[in-house]
Amino acid sequence: MSYSAPSSDSDRLSKVPKKAEHHLGLKENWLQFSIFTLLTLMIGMTIGVERVALPPLARNAFGITSILYTVSFVSGFGAVKAIMNLISGRLSDHHGRKMLLLLGWAFAVPFALLIILAQAWWWVVLANLFLGVNQGLTWSMSVTAKIDLVGPVNRGLAVGLDESAGYIGVGLGGFAAGLLVASYGLRPAPYILALAVVAAGIVVTAGLAQETRPWAAAESASRAQSDSRPVLAPKLSRLGAYMSWRDKGMLAVCQAGMLNKFADSLVMGFFPIYFIHKGISVARIGLLVGVYAWVWGAGQVATGALADKIGRKTPIVTGILLIGAGIVGVVLTSQFTDWVAGVTVMGLGMALVYPNLISAVGDVAHPSWRGGALGVYRLWRDGGYAVGPVILGAIALAGGLTAAFWATAILMALSAITVMALFSETEPSRRTNPPAWESNPAWVAP
Repeated sequence: MSYSAPSSDSDRLSKVPKKAEHHLGLKENWLQFSIFTLLTLMIGMTIGVERVALPPLARNAFGITSILYTVSFVSGFGAVKAIMNLISGRLSDHHGRKMLLLLGWAFAVPFALLIILAQAWWWVVLANLFLGVNQGLTWSMSVTAKIDLVGPVNRGLAVGLDESAGYIGVGLGGFAAGLLVASYGLRPAPYILALAVVAAGIVVTAGLAQETRPWAAAESASRAQSDSRPVLAPKLSRLGAYMSWRDKGMLAVCQAGMLNKFADSLVMGFFPIYFIHKGISVARIGLLVGVYAWVWGAGQVATGALADKIGRKTPIVTGILLIGAGIVGVVLTSQFTDWVAGVTVMGLGMALVYPNLISAVGDVAHPSWRGGALGVYRLWRDGGYAVGPVILGAIALAGGLTAAFWATAILMALSAITVMALFSETEPSRRTNPPAWESNPAWVAP
């Protein structure tokens, strides 16, 4: 199915210059969609490098033994990424996706250089602030561009393909970093790999990727034909209030995204420490982190398409519960093969949850303020990176590493209950009620 923009429209997005008609659909835009998917793979590889290589660096290079201090890099990264998600989403509605994507790649260069040259741990924390800007700009723009290209049909599949590529990239980056650490040490080899990926990302973005706002304009214009009045982008404060508490379904989505990052913080900051204490090598830790990310990544193509057929709610709830079950499986076992099974279950849960939370936001948001809505959601989601390590680190200090694992599993159960209670189906062909903002337009008034 495809759509094209009519010759005129009062919606702000229709003012985007168009050289030709911009038809919506995955098949119609397969080349640009593939280019942005490749970019997402490289974005994932950039962050995947440090998931394995960085926690051991704290002890081996800087003599840091405090769990809370070791995982401080995750909190710094998460705080900046969450803020940049919000800012980039809003800016992209006005200035486009490609410019912000290029800017994001530029911020990854000082990230790698600072870690290579670091003389103290605070250099590493500072480096992760640059990485937070990089990820907040690049990944936000990549997924928004894909949603622009496909329009309302097969949105779940499109997001699934995007996130699949990204987390396959995370797994590849983590696995490659583990091999490089085993052969060449903790520095500089993994971060030279990151610089090479960043350079490739800049070349592909500048040379091949197109600006996708015209496709968002086409969707907006097609919707304007049936809208009784034009829909304009709300103020950021109104959009934040709408996404955060006025729409109970979006509140459920935002809390699920945030607690999802508690679980991922566990993998990013605590898994390497936990498994080092269990006596396994960095290379094998890289394999465990890689399996988790690969299952998460590869599974999202199927889970995104599944949600287009059965709706978003069932996959989201099931996935949250599987994440918690996988964490419990890791804690209760002591063999490498059992840990592989545990991280596989976690990865499957992530695959069910991750793309479908994004799709739920895309279902609800109007194209004229989709970037901003995704930005608010991603602010809450990646805010989990900022507060999760602090909370889990405090729990680990008080009760040991396993206490942090149990606490995360309990939070997953509570998150699933919240989604069951507050979230109503958003998949366009299956929802029984219009988005809350259509019934209460004042909530998103300009």
